[in-house]
Amino acid sequence: MSEPRIFVVSGGMGTTGEQLARTALAQFEGSGVSIAVVPGVRTASEVQEAVNRAAGAGALIIHTLVDSDLRRALKDAAEKIGVVEIDSMGPVLDQVSTLLERQPVGRPGLYRKVREEYFRRIEAIEYAVRHDDGRYYNELGGAEIILVGVSRAGKTPLSMYLAMRGFKTANIPLVKGIEPPQELFEVPRGRVVGLTIDPDRLVAYRRQRQVGLGEGAPQAYSDPSQVLQDLEHARTVIRKGRFATVDVTSKPIEESANEVVAAVSRESGLDLVSRTTF
Repeated sequence: MSEPRIFVVSGGMGTTGEQLARTALAQFEGSGVSIAVVPGVRTASEVQEAVNRAAGAGALIIHTLVDSDLRRALKDAAEKIGVVEIDSMGPVLDQVSTLLERQPVGRPGLYRKVREEYFRRIEAIEYAVRHDDGRYYNELGGAEIILVGVSRAGKTPLSMYLAMRGFKTANIPLVKGIEPPQELFEVPRGRVVGLTIDPDRLVAYRRQRQVGLGEGAPQAYSDPSQVLQDLEHARTVIRKGRFATVDVTSKPIEESANEVVAAVSRESGLDLVSRTTF
């Protein structure tokens, strides 16, 4: 490998600067120019070391430093020893700062953090879809949150909302006459939350569902006595597992989700609350 002719200096991983350098080099076919990435530059001494390395290799520097003091230090150091430096971040930050009438925070790694949060949400959504309504219950060990409750207690929409917030969520229906999977009692119990709901409200929800299903809908589904039996069965399962409960009666989904996250954080020791982003 030839001596690097371009040094990418960054307070983060250097991915943006490296991509910029490679995009430029693509316009010079067969140049054979190599790139050295100098990541995690956070102090003036590290800036000076990077400039000295570039000078020794006769290289130019492309930098994406978001800290204004470090950008200034690099410019000064490069000028003193005759190293060409290209500031690919400062001018952009200056113009955006003028546009927004506010100063940048100047903290490295924020873009990477945003991307990580995005991909975590996508992964959580895919997990929630796959593990909706008791499917693939043999994979419950991968869930951060497991919701259990009777039909029409709102398990699916709450699961999807939690997934949008980045939490891998599964849900298991509790049906009278059908034993829940044994795996439900083998996962850490603090990750399981039972959803409770007022019987009258549940009857109303089930009657709405029957209208949507048409004439083929079973009439017992919304019968008040049947609803009470279903709820008692669910309470029995929740007591058996010693699961936390959240009453979702007449609550907006955001409030129910916050209570679920708080319950799992409290019971399991997982720090989910600090990951709440909206």
